[in-house]
Amino acid sequence: MPQFFASAPKGLSDALEIELKELGLNVTEKSQSGVMFESNWEGCYKANLHSRIASRIMKPILDFTAYQPEELYNAIQKHDFTKYIKPNQTMTIDASVRDGRMHDQRFVAMKVKDAIVDQFREKFDVRPDVDNTRPDLRVQVRAVKNQFSVSIDTSGSSLFQRGYRRDVVEAPLKENLAAGLLKLSEWDRQSSLVDFFVGSGTFLIEAAMMALNIAPGIHRKTFGFMKLENFDRAVWDKLVDEAIAAEKEEIPFEFFGFDIDRRAITIAKDNAKRAGVDHVIQFKAESVATVAPPVEKGLIVVNPPYGARIGDEDNLRDVYRDLGYTLKHRFQGWDAWILSGNKDLIGDLKLKASRRFMIYNGSIECRFLKYTMR
Repeated sequence: MPQFFASAPKGLSDALEIELKELGLNVTEKSQSGVMFESNWEGCYKANLHSRIASRIMKPILDFTAYQPEELYNAIQKHDFTKYIKPNQTMTIDASVRDGRMHDQRFVAMKVKDAIVDQFREKFDVRPDVDNTRPDLRVQVRAVKNQFSVSIDTSGSSLFQRGYRRDVVEAPLKENLAAGLLKLSEWDRQSSLVDFFVGSGTFLIEAAMMALNIAPGIHRKTFGFMKLENFDRAVWDKLVDEAIAAEKEEIPFEFFGFDIDRRAITIAKDNAKRAGVDHVIQFKAESVATVAPPVEKGLIVVNPPYGARIGDEDNLRDVYRDLGYTLKHRFQGWDAWILSGNKDLIGDLKLKASRRFMIYNGSIECRFLKYTMR
């Protein structure tokens, strides 16, 4: 049975493991960077279509040790890459190397490319062109201390790109990170969610898609596996038909998004409409200092600004103080989850967290903190 690897933002491997098991996939291994699972290619298609947390679904094909360029070339030559695409298609090599004899990743990528195209030239007397923008075959090469692993990317563009966000506010939260945080919050998918800093609407849109059972990949037009020679269109169409049939049109609760920035509200509304969930989300331009509970009970999930630029932190202290005051004085009995990449600003909440997770938002080390308003 083939093995596949689902990569995820750092800190979300546990959540991804649970998700893949819920999809009926056989998880075999877990690491900080993602989860390995065993499946036929239908399971690969399913993971690409339904995983809300994964960044990419990779097909590992080679593991070897190489100290010299010739060893790298010969190891790549041992695998038949001509079975993946036709010689008139395109390819690209994504290489990353660390702490090894060959430390130039551009050179490694070139050597791997040479080994692959030489296979095509020998077999077909023609070679695939390189296309770094929209290749038909994306080969990932990772090397640490001369230990190489090579995989085929079955996703194409990263899975966080759902297709509904065409405009964003500054420093938007990636869709799969938002979905992973919602998984960690243990939100029951049957109650209202409230966001005081709605930004591009990502938290609420992802939550609404979960509640309405809309597959995260349903709006995407293409995946990497569709360009491969073994792509089974009938199996894919079956999965898509099943996903559409499982969608819900209505739910007995709503989502509520607030933001002081009216442009953010406009962007969030447009994104929600493209995602097909605008009918279950209410957006309103309002400051965190004045917002009141829109329903009797629900869950709060927010991503307030971190103050990454010099001078921003002082300007944001009042925002965090207002957030803490609003939670304590207006949302008694609620649970709130706050993602922050600035531990100093978190102190201005004057609240004590009952749970915490270390999460990376890109390169920023963040804390995802739970507060219970008793």
